[in-house]
Amino acid sequence: MKYENQPQIARPLGQWLAQAWLDLPRGSQKIVVVPIPLHASKQKKRGYNQAALIAKSFCETTGLKLKLNGLERIRETEAQYTLSAPERAKNLAQAFALGKDFHHHNRATQVLLIDDLYTTGATANSAVTTLRHAGIVVLGIAATAIAIKDKQTQN
Repeated sequence: MKYENQPQIARPLGQWLAQAWLDLPRGSQKIVVVPIPLHASKQKKRGYNQAALIAKSFCETTGLKLKLNGLERIRETEAQYTLSAPERAKNLAQAFALGKDFHHHNRATQVLLIDDLYTTGATANSAVTTLRHAGIVVLGIAATAIAIKDKQTQN
């Protein structure tokens, strides 16, 4: 989707993720959806944020409120796919700031983060840390794919 300029794939991915979400038993807490942001320069180059497109489709299906600007990526980071797990964590340290959608937030609101891919958790951990420092409760992260390493190829 993101490396071969196929943003239209986000819509069915968001719908699929939403259906999986709707099948889960949940309480009645107030939940808002926040996509993992791209740095402005990367988004300008790519033309879209894949997590935001997935989150939009997810919210259309679930009826949850979308906060596109809940987080802001304030530091340009290296592409994660070339980095080891420790390098990923270092790369994303302090990469996010609270976005304009949360400048006046309701403490009762819980956040569900949306991303396209969950690999080591470095991106999610950095985003969660930023939100929690602002007193925002993070319910969890939903991603359309996870990376699984083949145990036979691990060192």
